[in-house]
Amino acid sequence: MLTSKPDNLTKWLIFIGAASFLPTLFFYLTGEEGIYTITSMEMWHQNNWMQQIMYGADNQRPPLVNWLIMPVANLIGWAHVVIAARSVSIAATLGMIGWLYWLSRKLFADKPFALFAALAGLSLADLLLYRGWLTYTDPVYAFFTFGSMATLWVATIEKHRGWLLVSVLLVSCAMLSKAFTAYIFYGTAASVLLWRRQHRSFLLSPMPAMVFALAFIVPVAWFTSIPQFSGHSYTMFDEITRKLAIEDWGGYIGRLLIYPVEIAIRLSPAVLLSCYLLLRKRTLKPETSPNHFQAAFFIAALCVMPYWLAPHGGSRYILPIYPFVALVSARIIWRAGEAAKIIALRWFAAIIVFKLIFALVLFPYYQTHYRGENYTEAGRNIMELTRGHPLYVTDVSSSGLCVTGFIDAQRHPLPPIVYPPAQWQTGFLISRVNDPSIGQLVRHYKLAADDLFLLCRGEACAAGSK
Repeated sequence: MLTSKPDNLTKWLIFIGAASFLPTLFFYLTGEEGIYTITSMEMWHQNNWMQQIMYGADNQRPPLVNWLIMPVANLIGWAHVVIAARSVSIAATLGMIGWLYWLSRKLFADKPFALFAALAGLSLADLLLYRGWLTYTDPVYAFFTFGSMATLWVATIEKHRGWLLVSVLLVSCAMLSKAFTAYIFYGTAASVLLWRRQHRSFLLSPMPAMVFALAFIVPVAWFTSIPQFSGHSYTMFDEITRKLAIEDWGGYIGRLLIYPVEIAIRLSPAVLLSCYLLLRKRTLKPETSPNHFQAAFFIAALCVMPYWLAPHGGSRYILPIYPFVALVSARIIWRAGEAAKIIALRWFAAIIVFKLIFALVLFPYYQTHYRGENYTEAGRNIMELTRGHPLYVTDVSSSGLCVTGFIDAQRHPLPPIVYPPAQWQTGFLISRVNDPSIGQLVRHYKLAADDLFLLCRGEACAAGSK
């Protein structure tokens, strides 16, 4: 099968790889996923569409991810908000792979290669196993950011103003998904494209300049529509500048050495296999579109470089560049001949099989024995103990977010849990610390390596002691 119909195998592997995300819809909340389920519920409850609200306070983050989650959750029921949020992340991931297929076909005019590149992108370990389904903002941000760069590239080579307008709309959505860094990625791609003389006549002409200016309309409209917009902009810029502060020079130097290796492993098998083929000088076929290959390489390299040199920042910050890395790696493998393609398909198949084992066995086992199910058990116990009394929360740790997210979903249509008022006389509080000055201890929940405390004040303490 591997040798006779590799294109059909590629299609089947893409289909199975996409289907492997379905079991992840039903995982318990993990990490800081609760941020987006909680804020979506609070925004919907308050009819507040412009501010991301968490625990009753402005979270000072852009709201587009919440806009996508809320209608899905309302359609399937807010008790299933985790499924709604995960479906948005998975759809964004698969949409990004769709962009990769579309861009590859436009650049190289080769459908079999475009399918191969899409499979290489889908099979990237970090994306397939974890980042692609996790309900953080990153998949949605990556979908819009990479989409904006891909459509900008196609608009440039085809001199197509419509695609240029789409690229501006997509980068605006990317900014509303997460951060201003979307414009940095977009500007980097534009700079690489401008390096080619034949592209300058289009990109530097008056009409594209007017279209580019539209990119500033969306953030300006959002900032001017919210109160205290300076606080939001400061928070978003502060997140960027904090990653540039060097606190430990020894650790920083170590990170410079380790980061490329870490990224190569996370983006395997495509990256490691392509590196091996380059080292062994196995690229047999000449590149038919060297300009496109070089542009993809430089876009990826220049976009990754700041995150490599910055003292802080994990792999998830370069998620929009994953497709470019996959494109370059796939092209190297493709040029190495049929034997290399067959080896690559075997590796892609192997990691997809592992993903199925991970999704159906390994991660569910982890969640039932270490983190996940214990959050829902704690949430149910808290709901039972606090029924009929005010319940507040101050715990913003990952475990606190997971427990609070579960309770909010189960209590709906009751109001979501919020921070306690300045002077609260009676009720319960979900806290990360056991502080007698805040309240009397009712329950201590040991959640893996984390501690969560249920405290009480006033008349509620009598109910909590039962």
